[in-house]
Amino acid sequence: MHLAYPAVLAALLFCTGLYGVLARRNAILVLMSVELMLNAVNLNLVAFDVWLRDTLHAGQALTLFVIAVAAAEIGIGLAIVLMVYRDRGTSDVDRLRDSVESDATDAAAAESVAAEAEAETEAAARAKAPAKKAEATA
Repeated sequence: MHLAYPAVLAALLFCTGLYGVLARRNAILVLMSVELMLNAVNLNLVAFDVWLRDTLHAGQALTLFVIAVAAAEIGIGLAIVLMVYRDRGTSDVDRLRDSVESDATDAAAAESVAAEAEAETEAAARAKAPAKKAEATA
């Protein structure tokens, strides 16, 4: 078997996964695209292991390690996506980014409004103090 066949297939899989990561808006589809890229790397590892006729089968051992890491990554990634979906009601990546920026902007605006209200309260208290003092002396 020629090395070109699995290498071209792996390149196509990796490019498809890269397109999915860059173009998709849904977080679950982004995770699936990352898995597709990891599978393309696994295909290359096994193909080169067979082509080089490695006696230790290092490519296959590394492939098993990548599969284990990918399984842990997808488990944690899906748990995070589910928690974000429950909290925000969407798994759209752009909306999540916008909501974080708007939350920070809203928090800054709320702090400035609170500071202005506190300054107005202090100014009103200072204005009332001389009037009460004048009433007490009269």
